Amino acid sequence: MKTPRPLPVDFQDRPFTVVDAARAGVSPKRLRHSSLKRLGKGIRAESATAELPLSIRVRPFIEVNERCAASHLTAAELLVLPRRLQKGSQDMFHVIRPEGEAHLNRPHVIVHRMKLYSDEVTTVKGVPVTTPERTWLDMAETLSVDELIAMGDSCVRVPRAGLEDRALPLCCLADLQRMIDRHKGKRGLRKAKEAIKLIRVGSDSPQETLLRLAVVRAGLPEPELNVPIIGHDGLRHHEPDLSYREYRVGIEYEGEHHGDEVQIVRDIARSECYEMLGWTEVRISKRHMLNDAKPAVAKVRTALVQAGWRPGR
Repeated sequence: MKTPRPLPVDFQDRPFTVVDAARAGVSPKRLRHSSLKRLGKGIRAESATAELPLSIRVRPFIEVNERCAASHLTAAELLVLPRRLQKGSQDMFHVIRPEGEAHLNRPHVIVHRMKLYSDEVTTVKGVPVTTPERTWLDMAETLSVDELIAMGDSCVRVPRAGLEDRALPLCCLADLQRMIDRHKGKRGLRKAKEAIKLIRVGSDSPQETLLRLAVVRAGLPEPELNVPIIGHDGLRHHEPDLSYREYRVGIEYEGEHHGDEVQIVRDIARSECYEMLGWTEVRISKRHMLNDAKPAVAKVRTALVQAGWRPGR
């Protein structure tokens, strides 16, 4: 077979719509060539797309479907919100379409037809996506209550100054409540109502959220989240992941990155700071979260009791 003419640079190594290619001067004959993979009606790709960023892979599927936006698991991934540990299929995308619109049956697309307001759609890297608060409510259909709390914590957390490319939370608690109030009768609404009661500002990771939930459900006091320790001299020191200022107990969740050599040095310095300030440091790792986090709860309880806390106080 005759070697096909090279595609314009903009259409190489990424999926594209036939409409966009035709506008760029690609001939119908070239678009029919067997060297192009057919990803669905009106969508082509010259090579495999699985390793491409999600925003590039999903864009043509949004463009060929009018009045659609990425939603549910696809939106959560684009917004970098925590979700279940397992990712969705590389070849399946969730899109939302306003109720009343015609049904779509396309390969690689899971279409959700439901009530959708114009202020519930934003843009991420040029792709229409449901807003963080609407995505949170949609994910209540499939997430557990604890997973939904972790996602909510991520939505309302304040970014770290100088470490992140944004200064404001993705949304606030009032935005999440507005979604609940607006979409009465929506699937998953009961879980969303239960979850929003336990969403807190200050958690930096899903692991910190799950640790907080385990501690509170075990009958221990609710800890503060990422609040700086103030020394006797009035100086601000580091911020424990969770802490009890009254008892001078700080809890640190140590993820996999704490095995890094630089991080180890920082952790040692942090432990020395705890000792200098007269605080107790409780270090929690992944293994302490097994068996419903009972080992983690036991460590926190021991530290609190030694610091003077008693059940029922």
